[in-house]
Amino acid sequence: MSNDEIFAAAYREHYWAVSRYVARRLDGRTSEVEEVVAEVFTVAWRRRDDLPAAPLPWLYGVARNCLANAVRGYGRSRRLVDRLGNDDTAHGRHIEAGPGAESPGAWVHDALARLSPADQEVLRLTAWEELGVDEVAVVLGCGRRAASMRLHRARRRLRAEIDRMSPTTPAKEHGHG
Repeated sequence: MSNDEIFAAAYREHYWAVSRYVARRLDGRTSEVEEVVAEVFTVAWRRRDDLPAAPLPWLYGVARNCLANAVRGYGRSRRLVDRLGNDDTAHGRHIEAGPGAESPGAWVHDALARLSPADQEVLRLTAWEELGVDEVAVVLGCGRRAASMRLHRARRRLRAEIDRMSPTTPAKEHGHG
């Protein structure tokens, strides 16, 4: 199979997985998802000679870099809008959620949000993308042992955040007693 055919097969097989990966990390900014995914596959096309036999973790690694660029760009445009005073809060359209508006599992997202971006990513790769440690290592560009240690530490820190958020919950409910 030629490199072009290998790329085409990887595109067909993994387009939706990469799209979901990007969408989950853009947290509601769906208008940017297609743009970032297009950039991922543009990079993959340019580097089609480098596509590994199992390309999905490699594509996730490319997506991480493209997302970082998109987030930086979003931050720049957001700061510009804020300087211009043209955002919704400046015009009194800020909407507060009511006390009963918390979505199911929101506390997990709150605990996750308190972690470092690196911890969040390693946990998302295993939970959302359902990757094993070997694949996580490919995405993060590190060795298997380093990926395993990062995952272990991130899980420990997430557990600590969850415990900190619910100090009245007895430890034995979490299997610590």
